Amino acid sequence: MPRVLSQDLRERVVAAIDGGMSCRAAAARFGVSAASAIRWRQLVVQHGTPAAKPQGGDRRAARIDAHAAFILDAIEAKDDITLAELQVLLAERGTPVFFSAIALAATIIFWL
Repeated sequence: MPRVLSQDLRERVVAAIDGGMSCRAAAARFGVSAASAIRWRQLVVQHGTPAAKPQGGDRRAARIDAHAAFILDAIEAKDDITLAELQVLLAERGTPVFFSAIALAATIIFWL
């Protein structure tokens, strides 16, 4: 997986391009690929900054985190509720999730 280059480098490459240098010349000057220089310039045009997008992290937990209050209420209503029962309750609400996601969420909720 490619590494993220510094924000400072990205800004210097884009500044050189804005100063009249071609994308390929700026890329050669700063030791990056021409494709990166072109992409960073496009990011500035579209978003106003050549900043990198966030990498990594959990992109799926938000789906079950949105139901934390419901899960807590279900646990309070029935102390010995099983994860399978929670899975059924969430599916009835229109949020089908894997058993392991419920186990992880329940563990996190329990320790909070």
